[in-house]
Amino acid sequence: MYQGIYNGSKKHEPDLTHVLKRSWKSGLEKIIITGGSLKESKEAIELAKTDDRLYATVGCHPTRCNEFEQEENTPENYLQSLKTLIAENEHKVVALGECGLDYDRLHFCEKETQKKYFELQLKLNEELNLPLFLHCRNAASDLYDILSNYKFKGVVHSFDGNLEEAKKFIDLGYFIGLNGCSLKTQENLDTVKNLPIEKLMIETDCPWCEVRPTHPGYKFILEENKKFPSVKKEKWQPDHMVKSRNEPTNIRQVLDIISALKQEPSDSLSEKIFQNTMDVFFKK
Repeated sequence: MYQGIYNGSKKHEPDLTHVLKRSWKSGLEKIIITGGSLKESKEAIELAKTDDRLYATVGCHPTRCNEFEQEENTPENYLQSLKTLIAENEHKVVALGECGLDYDRLHFCEKETQKKYFELQLKLNEELNLPLFLHCRNAASDLYDILSNYKFKGVVHSFDGNLEEAKKFIDLGYFIGLNGCSLKTQENLDTVKNLPIEKLMIETDCPWCEVRPTHPGYKFILEENKKFPSVKKEKWQPDHMVKSRNEPTNIRQVLDIISALKQEPSDSLSEKIFQNTMDVFFKK
């Protein structure tokens, strides 16, 4: 989407430079680019190399786990390629992932295949000891059971489960990552309200997971954090955001909503959450 391509159709010129410019102007100091496959992880690292403030994760998303066995791959070769990519780019790779389980989209990859190659990546991490960037959709019980066998740190990102599920991951030592997809319903807001700040992180997962006007938390976003005007992709302008395409700068909207739910000033809340993130991903 940041290349101007939507569903295979080019709508405007590449504009990642403009997206990043808005991000830095908004006060972001670092951005982690998520790798969801071997190919994507390589691309994430190459992008990260263009700016000292950009970092990447390396891993295989649960819906892509068939790639371990596709074409000329063997599971061992695919895993070794992930390991080599990490070893050759230690200064840019801050986590293993995005990996985990997704039972909402089994049409992409069946449950047993997901579990098999999630475990294989965790076995690799016994050697690497990187933080984990975890994906969980309608699979909290199985994800918890598997993670219980290991002693890693990391974050269950884009969390949209209930309070009981969150507490179980927290008890294992994991953080809970919140974005627009974590704040879609009143039930989501009630859950977030009861999560401990010392175990929270915030994110955008852009270009996905925007906070939409129809979401119950939208009313808590400060007007100054809706400041960038947006246009339809067909009417793209360099100084405008694209409607329905999320950007890193919108992380401030997630903060606003959590600040309102917690009844804590956004400045002090952001400092705590920023430190959580630094402690997990950037503590050498």
